[in-house]
Amino acid sequence: MKKDNHYFAWGLTAVCVVCAIMLIYDLIFRDSIVMIYTGKLLSILAPILYGCAIAYLLAPVVNWFERVVLRQRGEAAAKWARPVSIVLTWAVVAALFYALLRILLPELYKSVMLLAGNLTTYYNTIEGWVLRLLEDNPSLARQAEDIFSEYYKDIFLNQNFDEALAWVKNNLMPQLQAAMQAVSGGVVGLLVFFKNLLVGVMISLYLLASKEGFAASGCRLCYTLLPEDWAAWFIRGIKATDRIFSGFVRGKLLDSLIIGIICFICSSILDFPYAPLVSVVVGVTNIIPFFGPFLGAIPSAFLILLASPIKCLYFIIFILALQQFDGNILGPKILGNSTGISGFWVIVAILVGGGLWGVVGMFLGVPICACLYAGVRAFSAFRLKKKGLPVSVSSYATHQPVWPEDRQKTEKEEE
Repeated sequence: MKKDNHYFAWGLTAVCVVCAIMLIYDLIFRDSIVMIYTGKLLSILAPILYGCAIAYLLAPVVNWFERVVLRQRGEAAAKWARPVSIVLTWAVVAALFYALLRILLPELYKSVMLLAGNLTTYYNTIEGWVLRLLEDNPSLARQAEDIFSEYYKDIFLNQNFDEALAWVKNNLMPQLQAAMQAVSGGVVGLLVFFKNLLVGVMISLYLLASKEGFAASGCRLCYTLLPEDWAAWFIRGIKATDRIFSGFVRGKLLDSLIIGIICFICSSILDFPYAPLVSVVVGVTNIIPFFGPFLGAIPSAFLILLASPIKCLYFIIFILALQQFDGNILGPKILGNSTGISGFWVIVAILVGGGLWGVVGMFLGVPICACLYAGVRAFSAFRLKKKGLPVSVSSYATHQPVWPEDRQKTEKEEE
């Protein structure tokens, strides 16, 4: 029996190695069929993923309401405490969503319409800036004139009517068709997103109602598939990951919401142009760590600059003060030390995550990097303890390596 188990283990290892080689070959040298089917699978599972994300974000609120109900009504309310907590949680979410739309949406609509109405004025303003810049810099004006004259000659003088028509047919029309398809695809994608979100809300209700049961089933599956020690380590890693993600994701969303509200109130008091639109941009981009405040402040400052240069200066000063408040007071109060990584690794995580997955990667890159960092640190501590070496990093600042020949010589002297 042991011999058969030995052959089974070798066979399973060989199959895993062959599958890994085929996967790497497909990802590098072929059309990444695995990635294509993975994308299709994720699009099919999108409602479930949305439901899991919603349930994960709302679970602390449900737990808080449940504790309050049990504290007030005692164990006799155990049967109906969870449904009541879920209903209260979604009532709070609906009330907050309605309040934000009621207050923010009309003002946001006014800002967008005002911006659209002032586009001509802003165009003339920018045109005046460019003309003054060219008048003050004759060399720059000559370079711009040479560029436009060459462009004019290439497009209109050096081409006959047939070539121009062919250019319109072969180049311009396909680009216009692609743009129209992109717009229509965006509308369809938006409808699909709302459909998946609605289904995800319904799935989240089931997950919130039986979250302990799902957690217990997952724990049992781990002990079924893995050895007991490995399962214990895996569950411990899952709990650490949950602690990091819950602390960062929920905290960062709450922090950005508060920053957006503060920005809206202060911008309205200071009478900044397009206060609702600017507050939404600042609040949303604040979700991205480190670079987010700059990503939101730059276009907002340019938009205010077109309306009033002096208010643009005041806005920049206000944003600097707001980000100092967020970075030194509000952020640490809400987030604490949820990630446990230094600023260097935060920047690395944002750059790598943004390069791989765009804006979502810039947001999720930090907690993913923190989880990987915590896993490497735990594995290093385990291996160092097993070797009888110190665990703390400071112990290796002045550590002198012992070479194998020196260790053998010491052992011989001791003998």
